[in-house]
Amino acid sequence: MEASTAQVNELERRIDLTVAIADLEREMEPRLKRMGRNLKMPGFRPGKVPFAIVKQQYGDQARQEVLSEKLDQAFGEAVNAQKMRVAGYPTLEPKVNDSTTHLSFTAVFEVYPEITLGDLSAAEIERPTLEVGEKEIDNTIEILRKQRVRYENADRGAAKEDRVVIDFCGKKDGVAFDGGTATDYPFVLGQGMMLPAFEEAIEGCKAGESKTFDLTFPEDYQAKDLAGQTVQFEITVKQVQAPRLPEVDADFAKMMGVADGDVAKMRSEVTANLQREVKRRIEARIKDQAMEALLKANNIAVPAALVDSEIHRLMESARSDMAQRGMKAKDFPLQPAWFADQAKRRVTLGLLLAEIVKTAELQAKPEQVQDMLKEMAASYEQPEEFIRWYNSQPQQLANVEGLVLENNVVEWVLSKAKVTDKAVALDDLMQAPGQAA
Repeated sequence: MEASTAQVNELERRIDLTVAIADLEREMEPRLKRMGRNLKMPGFRPGKVPFAIVKQQYGDQARQEVLSEKLDQAFGEAVNAQKMRVAGYPTLEPKVNDSTTHLSFTAVFEVYPEITLGDLSAAEIERPTLEVGEKEIDNTIEILRKQRVRYENADRGAAKEDRVVIDFCGKKDGVAFDGGTATDYPFVLGQGMMLPAFEEAIEGCKAGESKTFDLTFPEDYQAKDLAGQTVQFEITVKQVQAPRLPEVDADFAKMMGVADGDVAKMRSEVTANLQREVKRRIEARIKDQAMEALLKANNIAVPAALVDSEIHRLMESARSDMAQRGMKAKDFPLQPAWFADQAKRRVTLGLLLAEIVKTAELQAKPEQVQDMLKEMAASYEQPEEFIRWYNSQPQQLANVEGLVLENNVVEWVLSKAKVTDKAVALDDLMQAPGQAA
């Protein structure tokens, strides 16, 4: 077996491989004999099929198996000799030659990039700060109350935060348009479920009242045939219900999981949960900025094979998520291009993190893993059982180790970058990324 190497581009490589035909033929015979020992064929006892028939029936299979093994061996020796780190699997392309003694192939593959970490001294990271005080705790309890709101019939005009049930029919030039008609339609005023002008027309109406009004759709309305158009709505208010929030008492505490209804204990648990959530949100924002700083400072090439593999993984995850939501994946054919940018980002970050962990020696220490497990278990009723279960599950424990590694890298980035603290309000911190004003 022989091999020669050529560099095609930054990450793609080609290795020419040759295999002697005599070697193939020599190794085929014992392989066919082994196959014949267990071969069953009508007219012959098991293992007594003549070798000529075995070769005729299975010669091509045996030849392909031996050839594959020879090429794997030659490829492995070539990349090991040159200390190449192969990404993905090689593609083998047959080569046409005039040799009667050798078969020739070209192995096309990619290697991992050589990474020289970029300078992070100019990177700017804003670290949110928030002390959880009485105001934040009160606001959180108020949110919990609103999540458990009841609605009671009200004999008055509808107001914001009321739940209303209406019939409505929208007409354009006297003709009802698609999507403009509904019966017994419920919604809460002020939550933005309907256009502001539509909700304003309902405010002040009592149950049993009907009303006709004009409404002009916004210029950027999603239904293009209605965008910027003025239509007429006929509505009938069938029910007006006022919100009733639960009192912060023993019953409310029991609803929140405090068995004995102790309000002080409930408040203490809300405080602990809120502090954990604030810590998690702050860490997430810092991590996002640290990862962006790494990407900006390190413009590296990534193997297409790894990106393709990540695209496939993301698509499978999306299909699984759709199935859990009761959706049929075949009704929503996914396109690899939809996941390409996300996959490339994830692969790039994975390579950068691996390089930083190696060069800066940021491997996860056992005590770090156990500290994270304790933090994760704090919100469970039986934290010891949670920790014991994780420690008995190698795959789950590996996931925790991965989180510790990410945290170590984030701390490393913060030590290199310009970090400034900025106080944030609870509402702003709880908003999803990109939603802040």
